[in-house]
Amino acid sequence: MALWTWLRGLLGLKDKPVAAPPPPAPVIAAEPPPVLPAAAPVPASVQAPPDDSAAFQAGFDRRHAYWAAVGQVEDDVLTHLISPAFTGGPAWPSTRQAYRVVRRGHSLLLATDGLSDPFDHVQGGGNGYGMELFVETADIAAEFAGLPGDVSGLGRAWAFELLSHVAGTVASAGGIVAQLDRHGVLSMELPGFSQARSLPDQLPPGFVTEDDALGLLLGGPDPDFPPMIEDMPLSPVRMVPVVLLKAEELTALRQGGAEARRVLAERLAATTGHRSSLTRPAML
Repeated sequence: MALWTWLRGLLGLKDKPVAAPPPPAPVIAAEPPPVLPAAAPVPASVQAPPDDSAAFQAGFDRRHAYWAAVGQVEDDVLTHLISPAFTGGPAWPSTRQAYRVVRRGHSLLLATDGLSDPFDHVQGGGNGYGMELFVETADIAAEFAGLPGDVSGLGRAWAFELLSHVAGTVASAGGIVAQLDRHGVLSMELPGFSQARSLPDQLPPGFVTEDDALGLLLGGPDPDFPPMIEDMPLSPVRMVPVVLLKAEELTALRQGGAEARRVLAERLAATTGHRSSLTRPAML
C-alpha cells in the first residue's frame, strides 16, 4: 500500500493510469519507447508541480472538457509507471506523460495529455509547449480497441506506438508550434519501421518506403472540431492531428517539399480528413 501512496504523491491527477513492465525496445525513433500499459490500473493522483500549480489542475480539467465535447472520454489514461524523464527519455513540460482515449462512433482517438502542462519549477512559462498531438482512426483491431471502459489493449495498438514516438520527437524539439505557424503543415519520417514493436504486424502493405521509413503529416488536415483550446489557464493550446501517409505520398513529399505537402493536405481534407485510414488509396 505504501507504493501506491508514493505514486499518488508523485503523479497527481484524478485519472487511473494503466501501466506494465517495459516491452522490448523498438528502433523506429531515436528516443527510448514508453512503458506501455496493461490491464491492471495503477491508482494515481498527481502532485501538481510548484509555481503554476493551480494552472496545472485547471489545464487538465480544461483538456478533459474539450475532449468530452468531441467524444466519449475514457476515465483511464495510458501512462508510465515511471516517467521517461527519469530514465533518459524525452522530457515533457512536467514529469507527467499521459495519453487520453476518446471514443467517437466507429473511430478511436488517442491524444497526448501533458505536452501543454505548465513547466515544472517555472512561473509565467505558459501552457508548456502550447500544443497536444492526436491520432484518430477507425482501423484499430478489436482485440486492442476493447470496449468502453477498457483501455488496457490500446498500449499494444499501432496508433499508440506511432503517437508515442511522435510525441517524443516533438518534446525533444521543444514543441513545433512555431514551425506550424510558419509552414502550416509539417511532414515527419519515422525510420526503422521494420524494427518497431507493433507497427509491422498491424499495418498493411503500402505504408513503408523502400528505405524502411514511415511518413506522417502533422498539423493538417484540420479536424472536424475546434483545433485550439483558446481558454487554457495560461496560454492557448493547439490540438495537432498526426496523419499516417502512404509510402507513395512520402516519396512525393520528399521530392516536392512544401507545395507537395499543401496539395496532399488539401486532397486528404476532401476525402478522409484528419483521420488515419489503413484502407484508403494514395492521394496522388
